[in-house]
Amino acid sequence: MAKKKIPYKKLFLPLAEQIVAMENDFPNFIADWNKNVVIWTGDLQPTPLSKNYTVRIVYSLGMDQPDVTVLSPELVKKDDESIPHVYPGNKLCLFRPKKKEWTKEKLISKTIVPWTSLWLYYYELWHATGEWLGGGEHPNKKKGKKYI
Repeated sequence: MAKKKIPYKKLFLPLAEQIVAMENDFPNFIADWNKNVVIWTGDLQPTPLSKNYTVRIVYSLGMDQPDVTVLSPELVKKDDESIPHVYPGNKLCLFRPKKKEWTKEKLISKTIVPWTSLWLYYYELWHATGEWLGGGEHPNKKKGKKYI
């Protein structure tokens, strides 16, 4: 009797696969790969009328999720209101980790980079309107509420 083949499920994509995908999808992003950490630096412009943003994405298989920061121009508060949807160190909050919207099985170039561009778009709208229109559930520390 033949044994049933049990499909192998990858728990993560190798860094090399992430790097190749990024080179193909975003050739303007430069990778600095040192041991088990890759750092991409590249430019994003959410719309033709938007500013050009230089972002850095840091990732290793030992991290729960990539760290994304905007290098330039510097993110700024609107009046006295803190920048919404950022973690300490101004790392962008791009998805809901508890809902597994991003996992190590997904390509950063197909998820994190487009989500970063979308975050920047909502950041610009927030500066124009005073309202965060990007949804999400990041706590609003000032009011103890969550953005929905």
